[in-house]
Amino acid sequence: MGLAVIGSGFGRTGTKSIKEALEILGLGPCHHMYEVLDNPDQIPFWQAAVAGETVDWEQVFAGYNSQIDWPGAHVWRQTAAAFPDAKILHSQRPEESWWKSFSKTIGKLHGVYTSMELPPHIIAILKNNEKMLNDTFGGDWTDKDKAIAAYRQRAIDVQDAFPADRVLVFDVADGWEPLCDFLKVDVPDAPFPHHNLRADFWDVLGGEPA
Repeated sequence: MGLAVIGSGFGRTGTKSIKEALEILGLGPCHHMYEVLDNPDQIPFWQAAVAGETVDWEQVFAGYNSQIDWPGAHVWRQTAAAFPDAKILHSQRPEESWWKSFSKTIGKLHGVYTSMELPPHIIAILKNNEKMLNDTFGGDWTDKDKAIAAYRQRAIDVQDAFPADRVLVFDVADGWEPLCDFLKVDVPDAPFPHHNLRADFWDVLGGEPA
């Protein structure tokens, strides 16, 4: 099957909404962090990737037509090379808005997850994701200025890495039109999906810790 769309944007940039949008457009199933949480067999792939080992990306994404969100977004260079015909979708939102969401969800989670009562496979993927965050944010994802600088740099790196017609920098607030134009598909007769509010994020993990 092979990926037709590769998501390079950070988590908390509307990735759950984009996942559903891509599936509405016929580009599903779409790989997302929730897919890893629901499929423990995926975890060894991502542990190997973080360890710098060779990974068979065809095997990792077998059965998927698209990918968005971490952990896949961490390896965008590798997957873009593995799937050279795939479009690169860089999800983004205003920097302050992203930081506010990230710091109260993903950032907070990775500071407290070891004290939470979570299934072993979720602890394993969060431990692995923490290594990705350290690499992405230079070892400190709690520093707002450093985090936003990394967020900004990722967009630059992605746009510098590929021809302009292979990349779309996309904000879910823009709705269907730019996404459908980029993917050369018709605009569906349905509202653009909007998901994954802060409460939704914590509900998956049994509630937000104090």
